[in-house]
Amino acid sequence: MTRDGALRPAVVVVGGSRGIGRAIAKVAAREHAVVVLVARSPDGLAAAATDVKEAGGEPLTFELDLLAVDASARLQDFLAANDLVCDVLVNSAGYGLRGAATTLARDDQLGIIDLNIRALSDMTLRFLPGMVARGRGGVLNLGSIAGFTPGPGMAFYYASKAFVRSFSQALHQELRGTGVTVTCVAPGPVATEFLERSGADRAALFKILPKLDSHYVAERAWRGFKSGRRLVVPGISAKLVAVAATLLPSALLLPLIGRLQRRSGDPCLCGSGKTFKECCGNRHARRRPGTLTE
Repeated sequence: MTRDGALRPAVVVVGGSRGIGRAIAKVAAREHAVVVLVARSPDGLAAAATDVKEAGGEPLTFELDLLAVDASARLQDFLAANDLVCDVLVNSAGYGLRGAATTLARDDQLGIIDLNIRALSDMTLRFLPGMVARGRGGVLNLGSIAGFTPGPGMAFYYASKAFVRSFSQALHQELRGTGVTVTCVAPGPVATEFLERSGADRAALFKILPKLDSHYVAERAWRGFKSGRRLVVPGISAKLVAVAATLLPSALLLPLIGRLQRRSGDPCLCGSGKTFKECCGNRHARRRPGTLTE
């Protein structure tokens, strides 16, 4: 608490124990901010706190299961107990899965909605009204270039990031003139653990696109947020993908993405259990003689 009894502003990084969230926390710390790191991993939180301290910030850590119904309320109580108020909220937690929606575990796929959409929305709606009342601060949401198109082979992840982009841009417009900014950062593939955990590192699409450094993305994201931008797309390749996703017809774009997101031997996306070559690829070749398949 400050000398006049006011609560101290804090940058709250949800999903701040690794990846882009951890990198953004380090960038924010250079402004000598109080940085609250929120995640489930105590080891990851401790390492991220060290980064924040070395960068000039004041770190606090809070172990929290973001899928808990009362997660945002518990975080708010933690801030109040430490005489802090959420001035900037960074929503960077999320995950994805590669594979056919009909073959991946149902609960795992629904978990993408719970974390990437519900938890992000809950945190945003918990802290955004206070920011508006104070006339300052904002929300930085981690989207993805995947949010510009449907994604056969990672259907739930692409759809969740489309929500993040749409939700963030709508809020940005609603809050114009309030002193509060909502920004969505939508990078392409980033060299973090996400690619391996999701299985995306084995897909052709993520091998073709250059992988960005998480610190590069964090710098662009923070700079864009501080300048009041609605959307930040770091990297030339990501910008080109965003343009292509807007201009190409779905009849061309969706089969292309589906092809680039599978590898030889993957189960066919139709859920038959056969490989694409044995199943839909084979049928496609019979319908159109001379068509090349994998």
